[in-house]
Amino acid sequence: MTDVNYVDSLPMGAMSGFGLIGEVTEAVHRFILDGWNLTDRPPRLEEDLSFEPKDREEVVYIYMYRAAQNPHLQNQKRWRQAPVFINTDPEKGGEVFYHRPPLLIDLFYVLMVHSKFRSDAERLMGWLLLRLHNATHLIYRPRKFVLPDGREVDSLGRIYDLKNSIEDDNLVMEKVSLALVDDLTVGDATNLFSLHEAPYRPFLTYRARIALDGPLVPSTGGTQVSLSRLANASQQGESKESPSGRIRSGQPTLRPRNVPGPKQHFMRRNVDADDMED
Repeated sequence: MTDVNYVDSLPMGAMSGFGLIGEVTEAVHRFILDGWNLTDRPPRLEEDLSFEPKDREEVVYIYMYRAAQNPHLQNQKRWRQAPVFINTDPEKGGEVFYHRPPLLIDLFYVLMVHSKFRSDAERLMGWLLLRLHNATHLIYRPRKFVLPDGREVDSLGRIYDLKNSIEDDNLVMEKVSLALVDDLTVGDATNLFSLHEAPYRPFLTYRARIALDGPLVPSTGGTQVSLSRLANASQQGESKESPSGRIRSGQPTLRPRNVPGPKQHFMRRNVDADDMED
């Protein structure tokens, strides 16, 4: 167990994953535009739900309405060794860094479409369903770590660059998945549209799962273990050692027995006079 006070006193680097939420939203936009093949002019991507075009322009609304912790992969907040190897493996003398486990978050997006004709809007929604169904990994890239000195590296200690080779099996990758979910009821969606003063439109809800990394701290003295102070044998009652120094076998602690039923008053039967005379 790492000494928390020791780790907290070390210089921390910058938070590595604070911008990942915005990058996921941009990745959704880019994935839709890169796959557009219906017409020469791609649809307009809009985050303002109350926007209504006056011409025949087609619009795709993308709005992140909720962020929640992933309930299936909750980690303890204790410090642990980060998967970052600078120069060489820590067992061979390399630098060691500690961090808290990543914060696992689910991002929920609502997608809607608008077109002058309803049939065109339904055609556009069908295309969105098939396009996003192919997004097995919305983001797939090496995981970025920011060292306390400000350098951005991957898990192998290389300067972070997306052009670096990803063939190494020890390279830690960052994956963001996207899935179609049924998260908003019709009543919840109506309240959401009312808050934004937007008309009701058919909608889709998607969930993206991400992991937010915090700062790294260096470890120059190895892992420290904090143990509570042991009590003296005289304070513990009976000694656990024999006069020769051998450890005695442990005896189970006797627990007080609770007799079921009403409290006993230690009453006894009266002795008859004839018995007394005998």
